[in-house]
Amino acid sequence: MRWRAGLRTRVVAGFAAGALTLSVSMALVSYEITRSALINGRERSAVRSATFDSRVVSAGLNAERPDIAAMLRSLDTGGNRRVLVQHLGHWYARNADSGTATAVPQSLQRLVSNSGQGIQRVHIDGVPAVVVGILLTPATALYEIDYLRELDQTLRTLGWVLILVAAAVAVAGAGLGWYATRHVLRPLRSVADAAQGITAGDLSARLDPATDPDLARLSTSFNEMVDQLSRRIERDRRFAADVSHELRSPLQTLAASASVLERRRDQLDERTATAAGLVVAELGRFQSLVDDLLELSRGDLPTQLAPVEMGELARRAVQRRGLSPSIVRCGWAGADGEWLRWTVDRRRIEQVLVNLLDNAVTHGGGPVQVRVEAHGPDGVIEVDDEGPGVSPAEREVIFDRFVRGRSSGARGNDAGTGLGLSLVAQHVAAHGGRVRVLDRPGGGARFRIELPGVR
Repeated sequence: MRWRAGLRTRVVAGFAAGALTLSVSMALVSYEITRSALINGRERSAVRSATFDSRVVSAGLNAERPDIAAMLRSLDTGGNRRVLVQHLGHWYARNADSGTATAVPQSLQRLVSNSGQGIQRVHIDGVPAVVVGILLTPATALYEIDYLRELDQTLRTLGWVLILVAAAVAVAGAGLGWYATRHVLRPLRSVADAAQGITAGDLSARLDPATDPDLARLSTSFNEMVDQLSRRIERDRRFAADVSHELRSPLQTLAASASVLERRRDQLDERTATAAGLVVAELGRFQSLVDDLLELSRGDLPTQLAPVEMGELARRAVQRRGLSPSIVRCGWAGADGEWLRWTVDRRRIEQVLVNLLDNAVTHGGGPVQVRVEAHGPDGVIEVDDEGPGVSPAEREVIFDRFVRGRSSGARGNDAGTGLGLSLVAQHVAAHGGRVRVLDRPGGGARFRIELPGVR
């Protein structure tokens, strides 16, 4: 499955990318403007210095025997400038600078010969420099090299500062995006929390339209949807209760008549006795179905919590199904040997145990163990059977209504009603817990119920 980033991650990444793009663009523009201004200023300064030095050299050339080297030594060039003179095809420089003649590009020499003055940026031994050339006489030209070490170091420092500023702005943009999404997604979290509460059975969850005017329409529509859902569930619950109540009277009459037939089966012929047996069995199944529907219709009633001794409750449920109490295993509350006492709805939890035991008898080859344990403040109930187990594909749908057996939705031929596990899930959810189906070590199924905060 392809991974997809969440909304908050995408928004934060968008803010960071936008801030980085903007900061990098501003840094590049600022760097280029600053660089151009500094280099242009340095070039103008180099031209002024070269012009002044050219006047000094021109004045010295008017002597009968000009000493060009001496004139060059008399110039105040500082530590960054070097002066060269090309006179009658020969190069003249200070003794220490004699090797710098090769630094004057041929293109600049041609430019100076043709136009009388020129300037060009070069690199000398990896150091950036500006070379200014001025034609003094048709046979003499002065070239002044101005090294840009300090300026190059300044631009490098400026570049690193702008890079750090761009990175800091990107981080700040990501922080702003995280802060913005935290507040923007808060209404959506409220919707998610309300939807989660409704999923858990809390139909009183609502959104406040006044919290965010921009989401007022969403809040109103959500609340109307929940109201309609509540009314629909209430109608279904009332319908199931009314139908179940209406069916109980004719069922009792039919059951009484069927019991008469059952008592006189010995006096009936074989075909009639078989038919009577089928009628009695189906009436029993019908009676169980009506009882389960009545129990489902009462699922929305509040839980009646009270301290319950779980060992006694589990043994009672086992005995109601004609099983041996020895299959019950209980944990201890402490060193005093007191049985576990949980605060639960006794009727609901007993119904849960009875339904799981019936399911184990009908579909799982019979229960082999019932465990009641405490994990801190939470309680755990496990019912193991020795049947074929439950496939992973059925472990969710098996708790839906009228889902029985491996057909996952088709009505089977067994004596169950398809509502037992649905009642289990409903009663467990009423306690804020959950029920799962696991594989039992050694084969079979394990129904595990987790009840939070019952101790």
